[in-house]
Amino acid sequence: MNDKYALIGYPISHSLSPLFFKTAYHGRYEYDLIEKPDFKDCLDTFLNGSYRACNVTAPFKKEALLSADKRSEEAELCQAANILVKKDGKLIAYNSDFLAVRSILQGICNDNSTVLVIGGGGAGRAAAQAALSLGLSCRVLHHDELSAAPPLADVVIYTLPRPAPGYEDISCNYLLEANYKDPCCKHLTENGQVKHYISGKNWLIEQARLGYELMTGEVPQLEIE
Repeated sequence: MNDKYALIGYPISHSLSPLFFKTAYHGRYEYDLIEKPDFKDCLDTFLNGSYRACNVTAPFKKEALLSADKRSEEAELCQAANILVKKDGKLIAYNSDFLAVRSILQGICNDNSTVLVIGGGGAGRAAAQAALSLGLSCRVLHHDELSAAPPLADVVIYTLPRPAPGYEDISCNYLLEANYKDPCCKHLTENGQVKHYISGKNWLIEQARLGYELMTGEVPQLEIE
């Protein structure tokens, strides 16, 4: 029987990960949802099942990091993990949020680009660390700081799950939004204050493209509109 894969999180019934994984490997591998409110219960299901690796989403990315025997450099930097891989009896943690944002920034930034990350959660920390790893000037605003500071930068990365006071004042060349299910920033392109909008689906697809290879050891074939 082929190795199985899974997504751990709560709640996750809305997730696009099963669709992406099935598409990436033409349905050759089983991909389950391990959806329980307690991370230990999720982890026990993963460890005791015939799973080779799993994705991890909110609210368990910190706990996933702490559960690992070995942590990648980017997972340590972010203090969060969204991939766990079983290898040689060990549990290895990775962070493909970091890898995805770094890849996207490499395509739109130059050495002098400034980056503003809005939100200090797991995705925000990963985005900030990705920007810093490229030597870019980066600052972070939390949701309660947005209305008090001008949200101006070459690139803004909006990682909050919903609108925050002051978000409509964002001005940038590129806006990357993490939320792909209920985005709130796309309309900011209508008045020209945001020149280019990058959907959370782009982030998710890039995360999948880079993360699935870590999980399976095979390059995924992932082209989703």
